[in-house]
Amino acid sequence: MSATIPAERLRTLNTGSVATTHLAECLAVDFAALLSVVAPALEPEVLQLMRDASNKGITQRMALAATLLREAGLGDPAQWHTHASDTVRGWACYLIGSDRTATLAAKLQAMRPLADDPHFGVREWAWLALRTDVVAAPLQALEILQPWTQDASPSLRRFACEALRPRGVWATHIALFKQHPEHALPLLEALADDPERYVQDSVGNWLNDAGKTRPLWLQELCARWQHEHDSGANAYIRKRALRSLR
Repeated sequence: MSATIPAERLRTLNTGSVATTHLAECLAVDFAALLSVVAPALEPEVLQLMRDASNKGITQRMALAATLLREAGLGDPAQWHTHASDTVRGWACYLIGSDRTATLAAKLQAMRPLADDPHFGVREWAWLALRTDVVAAPLQALEILQPWTQDASPSLRRFACEALRPRGVWATHIALFKQHPEHALPLLEALADDPERYVQDSVGNWLNDAGKTRPLWLQELCARWQHEHDSGANAYIRKRALRSLR
């Protein structure tokens, strides 16, 4: 992957001086090199642990980076959540998500600035880093996130939906919502006419996920929405939701 990125550009990514601009750059970042620059106090054997994990998936390496920072006494997310590197801000997400002393409500509150980050990658790490907590308590997460659907920020409205997706990308499934998506209807209804395409995509994807296990439920919901919602936004959401059934 890194072979397609100019050497100087890769150097700036690996020193944390710039943010990535697309997924290929996100995947090309050398975590051990970046750690050595942003946390120079880390011992060589700690950096070697990251080098040894270079063949693991990126979500595993994100979690490992947070673990290594915490064990080195560098586990305060506030220390990292404004860093120039989106990867480092992603580590802040995982520091929040892996804090065993914090409640789900506290973690979600701490994650708000990162869920509203200007960088697309950080916004994804924000919900992925909390996925284990959400899978463990989906109804509690739903209750906490319901008010986020009314937030002025489209990124936070999207987070409320994306964090609760029944399937999701690179994420553990939420069995309850796969089998009983009706639990999330209040959240989905709140976003049914959202004006932002960024949010519409997430709602459509949520419903598409649910339709893979509950196709009749999805068809009935979309049929009802067709009568109750005359917005272009809802038409787009319905089309996206039903794409796997056509």
